[in-house]
Amino acid sequence: MPNGSIFAILKENIEMSDKQQTSEEELNENNVEINENETAVENTEEKVEEKTEPTLEEKLIESNEKFIRLYAEFENFRKRTNKEKVDLLSHAGEGVIKNFLPIMDDFERAIANNESIEDVKALKEGFQLIFIKFKGIMEAKGVKPMPTIGEAFDSEIHEAIANIPAPSADLKGKIVDDVEKGYYLNDKVIRFAKVVVGQ
Repeated sequence: MPNGSIFAILKENIEMSDKQQTSEEELNENNVEINENETAVENTEEKVEEKTEPTLEEKLIESNEKFIRLYAEFENFRKRTNKEKVDLLSHAGEGVIKNFLPIMDDFERAIANNESIEDVKALKEGFQLIFIKFKGIMEAKGVKPMPTIGEAFDSEIHEAIANIPAPSADLKGKIVDDVEKGYYLNDKVIRFAKVVVGQ
């Protein structure tokens, strides 16, 4: 084998070896660049995550602000509700009182007429008319008298103030007389009847 050909082969091998080494170095450089890029991307992502994640102090400040807003809203609501309650209580009977004002006017007129009237029958009729008007207003508001005489005694709605011998056998354990009438307001007892019960 001639020396020239050996040198040519060696030269080719060296060149190939150099090319391989260069390719490997380029590959390594590319890998280093890729790794550096990946690290840079990871660092950027961490920074973004760090920026989006609020600190404990920021969370505390935000919670305090929410609490203060909620407390202020609640205080406003409480004050408004208390004011409405006071207004409601102070004006609760306004409608009923307005309905009774005409009856008061009728009584004033009747008192003025009583000074000069001589007809007792007209006087009685006047008072009867005023009573009917008053009773009509009461019934319109849901107030009704409690039936008592002849009814069986019921301690839930009656208050016995006396027991007397029953005038007849059918009135035993029943109400013989009512001393003070009882009243319902829409089926709720607003005044118990004071009654006398037969024994």
